[in-house]
Amino acid sequence: MSKNRTPKSTNRNGARRQYWAKADQKSHKPDKQGRPGHDRRNRKAASRPSREDSLYLFGQHPVLAAILNDDRKKHRLLATENGLKRLPQEAVQKITVELVETSQLDALVGRDSVHQGLVLDCDPLDSLDASELFHLSDASLVLVLDQITDPHNVGAILRSAVAFNADAVLLTHRNSAVETGVLAKSASGALDMVRTINIRNLSKAVNELNDMSFITVGLDSEGPLILEETLAQANSRQIALVLGSEGKGLRQQTRESCSHLARLDMPGKIKSLNVSNATALSLYVARASLSVD
Repeated sequence: MSKNRTPKSTNRNGARRQYWAKADQKSHKPDKQGRPGHDRRNRKAASRPSREDSLYLFGQHPVLAAILNDDRKKHRLLATENGLKRLPQEAVQKITVELVETSQLDALVGRDSVHQGLVLDCDPLDSLDASELFHLSDASLVLVLDQITDPHNVGAILRSAVAFNADAVLLTHRNSAVETGVLAKSASGALDMVRTINIRNLSKAVNELNDMSFITVGLDSEGPLILEETLAQANSRQIALVLGSEGKGLRQQTRESCSHLARLDMPGKIKSLNVSNATALSLYVARASLSVD
């Protein structure tokens, strides 16, 4: 090979850069119906290499909630024609839309992902940190998750948190599920509806909630009283429910920081629940307690 000849791999990389440079220069003009960004020439855009911080959310509810969340930075919506029909026009008008084929979305998020023809290219949310706990001074119901790592469980917990109108969810900085498309799908839009606070020292955060007049209840199968009795005796208008990971449960320091330990009343032969189910039941009990005059 001649010394001046450029290797084929370099030629391919250069051609790829030129292709995307040209693609970026194309404007996303409204179509004949006035819908923004429906440029059929951009159907290959879904295969473009993602940014390092890129996050792909998929499915109707997660995508819609993220688009409507002003705190979420959005870049583009990749959608099939049928998928786009699932979104209200007010949401479509807020984002640049690129029409793609189903196979391209499968390549992005996986063939087994139930993306419903919708994938949102966006940035992860900016979580608050422990310094923001003072925002919870007027909160009535808070969830504290002690190193729960499964994204399906955390997503389901966030969904329950929104359903029972929890004010915030505290998550550990390490050994906790990170924001992914799978987590967002499991949350069914709740990821963009509830405040999350990233905590480096969970036991310290629980103690701060104690100082803010919260009753902090650690859920433990060996708790001395059932949750209903614990909340009735405490008679607090501010409740923080603390839940540990499946298997390990609450860590020792977390347990010691809680003002109370309580168990769920399960009269059947099985005395434990999946952590997301236990959270939903605990939230129901706590919300019922707060509704009592």
